This record gives sequence, C-alpha cells and structure tokens, in this order.
Amino acid sequence: LLTDTTMRDAHQSLLATRVRTKDLVAAAPYTAKALHNCYSLENWGGATFDVALRFLHECPWDRLEQLREEIPNVPFQMLLRGANGVGYTSYPDNSIFKFCDVAVRSGMDVFRVFDSLNYVDNLRLGIDAVGAAGGVVECAIGYSGDVLDDASKYNLEYYLNLARELQSCGIHVLAIKDMAGLLKPAAATKLVTALRDEFPHLPIHVHTHDTAGTGVASMLAAANAGADAVDVA
Repeated sequence: LLTDTTMRDAHQSLLATRVRTKDLVAAAPYTAKALHNCYSLENWGGATFDVALRFLHECPWDRLEQLREEIPNVPFQMLLRGANGVGYTSYPDNSIFKFCDVAVRSGMDVFRVFDSLNYVDNLRLGIDAVGAAGGVVECAIGYSGDVLDDASKYNLEYYLNLARELQSCGIHVLAIKDMAGLLKPAAATKLVTALRDEFPHLPIHVHTHDTAGTGVASMLAAANAGADAVDVA
C-alpha cells in the first residue's frame, strides 16, 4: 500500500509548506481519482497548521474540511507531534485531546504520532488522545543512526524495545519514520524483518526522505521485508 505525502510532507520539505489551500483544493478531484487505492493521503498536521496561520493567512481547519469534501473516498493522514500537537512546545493534555477530537470530526482519519526523541511519555499522550477521538493510531519510531551497527546506541534491540513499549500502549499501526533519509536498503531489510518477525499481526508503515538518493531502494527493501505500506510523493 502507498501513502501519498504530496499535500503535507512533500511541500513542507521542498517548498517550506507554502502551497495554498486553493491550489490543493483545485487538485483534489484529480487526486481522488488517481489515488483512490491509496492507504492514505497525508495532507495535514506537521508544519501545515502554523504556516497556514502565520504565513499564508489561511484557516487550517477550512483546508481540512474543504479537502474532505473534495476527496471523500481516501483516508486522510496527519502528523501529530505527541504532546506538542502541531506546535513547538508541550501543551496541556486536555488541549491535545480536544484537538484530536475536532480533527476527527473535521475529516481526519489516520494520526501518525511521533516524538523527535522517541520519548514514550510524550507519545503516549498522543496515542491516548487519538484513540479517545476515534482515530487510527499510527505511532512512529524515529529512525536515527545505523541499525546495521551493533555497537551503536540505535541498534536493533533499541528499536525492538521501543516497538514493544508502543505496542503495549494499544497502537493500531507501527511506523518507521526516517525523517533524515538515513535508512539504507540493507538497514530497512534488517529492521523491518525483525519487527515483522516479532509483531506478525501489527501493520508496519515506512516513511523516508530521499536525502541520500536511496529512498526508492529503501522502500522496495522495506516492502520486500514485510512492510504493509510505504510513503511516496
């Protein structure tokens, strides 16, 4: 399965999140037809919320609702920074719960919950808030270092232990979030194979960036190793 990130991470990474709502909505009917078989469309969260308000002078909630109206047939996905929500500081628990509730009612389906330090307490808040709102909880492991290096802090056992903690929190999907493009094809094979062996019934979703030019090869390796979905743009 594929997740298309064009409407969120792609233009956040390449265009400083400056694509406007009217342009996304104009493309939406074509997206609904061309990508109707996708696992999800990542189109909200991350930096899209604050950039819409601070730089584009738009309402991010209007964007979500307009896109939902134009694309009723594909699940929507967003990036949620755990206790940080869609901001850059820790917010009160009740505000995160309310945010997720309103997001679901406005059309959001899948919430990729992550924390830049893989801090489980911050992740748990996001997991609980999304679950209470009725969303799909896709919790992400932030990938760093090189899992092929057994001497590294970020070795295979580090990721397996983290995945065990997240599974115990009641997540629906486990994501590998390679936000720096460090996941080499051989590393993807090793990591996904180990996760699939230990969690045979937990869906695995892999995200990367093509920073080193190996993104396509890494996604193919992840799929061959048993990943259920990968991100593309």
